[in-house]
Amino acid sequence: DHMQPDTDTFVCGSVSGTCSTLLFQPLDLVKTRLQTLQSGVQPGSGRVGMMAVLLSVVRTERLLGLWKGVSPSFARTIPGVGLYFSTYYSLKQHFFQDSSPGAVGAVLLGGGARTVAGVAMLPVTVIKARFEVSCGRYSYGSVTGALRSVCRTEGPAALFSGLVATLLRDVPFSGIYVMFYSQTKASLSKGSTSASAPLANFSCGLLAGVLASLITQPADVVKTHVQVNSQLRTVEAIRCIYMEHRLQGFFRGAVPRALRRTMIAAMAWTVYEQMMARFGLES
Repeated sequence: DHMQPDTDTFVCGSVSGTCSTLLFQPLDLVKTRLQTLQSGVQPGSGRVGMMAVLLSVVRTERLLGLWKGVSPSFARTIPGVGLYFSTYYSLKQHFFQDSSPGAVGAVLLGGGARTVAGVAMLPVTVIKARFEVSCGRYSYGSVTGALRSVCRTEGPAALFSGLVATLLRDVPFSGIYVMFYSQTKASLSKGSTSASAPLANFSCGLLAGVLASLITQPADVVKTHVQVNSQLRTVEAIRCIYMEHRLQGFFRGAVPRALRRTMIAAMAWTVYEQMMARFGLES
């Protein structure tokens, strides 16, 4: 007697999400800090890099400070990744019963699954961004406490701040990712054995992740700004970032984000494919 494929894919997705979230949370924190650096830093003092932020966090908030925001990250990833993969699987079963989706199909599959998961998990994403901003700006005790306090002080709508920017970031990320991933995988699998499959999956994942992550970086910067300053609208955020840092402002935090998104996505898909193979399901 076997679990439902939907439950299986949910579990597979969540397990892979949990491991990678714990591992790569510091990169996420560093990315949020880089994106919300006040421009009070004297002009011409050089750019503040990823390592500088990392070291300053460790200095002022100890090593564990790098894992700030890991609880909202978990609260978002575990159901979020599960939801993403089970939606992806259901959509794929529904629209492409036996055939494998082409490039456009893959974009729509990835984008559709991400829209569902992204909207559902948005409130926790907002909390996560605020947990990660430098200390003192927001002090929340717990994820549920934070959700309650935002509802009370800023109204429930604040929990969906950055919806447009998040969808502009995640839907293309996921669509581009699934497209690159399935195309690379298809061209690789012609000459590969099953022993090298996890490595092939992982490499496809890495390549797809870097490309997708750079393409969607500007939307990520905008999303962080809108979620951390609830008064900002998306258009104003874009104007502010441009006024302050010109075009390069939209690529702030690109390195830690590309690293993290790529590693997480590559791990998630590799674990997902391995576990699906274990369960004897077609991924």
